[in-house]
Amino acid sequence: MIGKIFAAGERRNAQAFWLGTVIVTAGVLLHVPMFLMARQMGYRMAGMPMDAGMIWGMWLIIGGVALAAWGLLPKTHPDASRVIERIAPPEDAPLTRTHWWIASLLCLALIIDIMKPASLGFVTPGMRAEYGVDGATVAWLPLSALVGTAIGSFAWGVLADIYGRRASILLSSVLFVGTSICGAMPGFWWNVFMCWLMGLAAGGMLPVTYALLAEIMPTRHRGWSLVLIGGIGAVGGFFAASALSALLQPLFGWRIMWFLNLPTGLILIALSPLLPESARFLQQMGRGAEAREMAARFGATVVHDKPASTAIENSPMTTTLPQIGITVALTLAALAWSLVNFGLLLWLPGELVEEGRSVGTASALIAESTLLAAPVILFSTWLYSRWSTKGSLILMLAFMSAGLLGLLARSSGIGWLENPLVSLTILVIGSCGVIAILLPYAAENYALRVRGRATGWVAGCSKLGGVLAQVLAVLGVVPAFGKAALVIVVPSVISLILIALWGRETRGSDLRSLDPHLGSTT
Repeated sequence: MIGKIFAAGERRNAQAFWLGTVIVTAGVLLHVPMFLMARQMGYRMAGMPMDAGMIWGMWLIIGGVALAAWGLLPKTHPDASRVIERIAPPEDAPLTRTHWWIASLLCLALIIDIMKPASLGFVTPGMRAEYGVDGATVAWLPLSALVGTAIGSFAWGVLADIYGRRASILLSSVLFVGTSICGAMPGFWWNVFMCWLMGLAAGGMLPVTYALLAEIMPTRHRGWSLVLIGGIGAVGGFFAASALSALLQPLFGWRIMWFLNLPTGLILIALSPLLPESARFLQQMGRGAEAREMAARFGATVVHDKPASTAIENSPMTTTLPQIGITVALTLAALAWSLVNFGLLLWLPGELVEEGRSVGTASALIAESTLLAAPVILFSTWLYSRWSTKGSLILMLAFMSAGLLGLLARSSGIGWLENPLVSLTILVIGSCGVIAILLPYAAENYALRVRGRATGWVAGCSKLGGVLAQVLAVLGVVPAFGKAALVIVVPSVISLILIALWGRETRGSDLRSLDPHLGSTT
């Protein structure tokens, strides 16, 4: 199966990729003996010198990643300048067994991907105790991870449009494997650096997965599948991180959470023969035979040749005012959401404690509001697929803005808002809905040639607010709660207005209409 996929010309050198993966895995395994040697000390490795095996292992990981990346470079096709036959299945086609397999595999990929940064909260206490660092110092860990995920989203979005969707997911998985050596790092700052690399890998998989899903799902099923799979990935990732932490940390300490990158990354790579490349991307690359073969797996048939001029095929996508408007709107929405999720909601417990509430009461209050996450995702899925994609995002932004305004009014001394539960619940409903819809909507608004980088841009912006919030925490200049809510509500409201003006209704629309010069594919 593996040989068949690569022999078809989908990748330049399959042997290089698999050899690179083996070398990376060997480099990680060279770090395990030092970890096992620390068993008698409760797996505490702080201050231990790196042995020769660990140093050689690092070099092997670097070389293996480079070799795997080279092996994933897409094949240059001599006919890339002409449009191939139209591959035109009915866009209201039913879901096949292949669709379900791919959706399940991508859902697993998202769970594993989100589990990586979600583990930060579970390793920080043990790391702080072992390395003996204070709160301001340990704040560098989530900061480096968020910076990595932001850069990864930007970079992987571009790579997805150059390498392909499948290759980008595989390269991210190889980096997952390599960054598992974070569990053997004897120094805190080594962990900070490796955490940045882990974020770099994790940040890229999310937008690429949405781009691939948008291109393989029939129109009738695209909306609900994008939102639901993304929601399951988010909830499943946090559940997996918490469950594995409860199960393994008492036995192996906090470091085991990083070593989990090894088996989870290898699982994704092992399942890669089941993961197809987008037929639309193959067609864009001029790889006609592969595009027809891949499309046939989803029930497509070749209709007729549709040659087009090279000038049309290679011309850049025309930039229009609505296109600029929706890009600005999605950027502001992503920034506002990240400031809420990685800033305001993280600062809220401290704000409530300063008001005289106990830590337990503050935590219970936030827990009560976050119980809404799962039903909100299901509700957002229904709205997105059955009502309106544009209207759903506007509605959730309105909820988020209303929650922010409620917290702002509360900080101004309005008595009936003294209990923050109502405002917080509205804010959480809006926040969960926005992140469930934002990336699927972005993936459906851009043409094939820029879909990966555009979705990656929005995903990266959904981390930038968190980077800013963590910088303020490191510097000890967290703003007053009311001022923070006021600052965040401005981009939220502006994005809502811009989407209302220039947003595109994507429910039931054919993504092929964004690339009229290309043949039709699944």
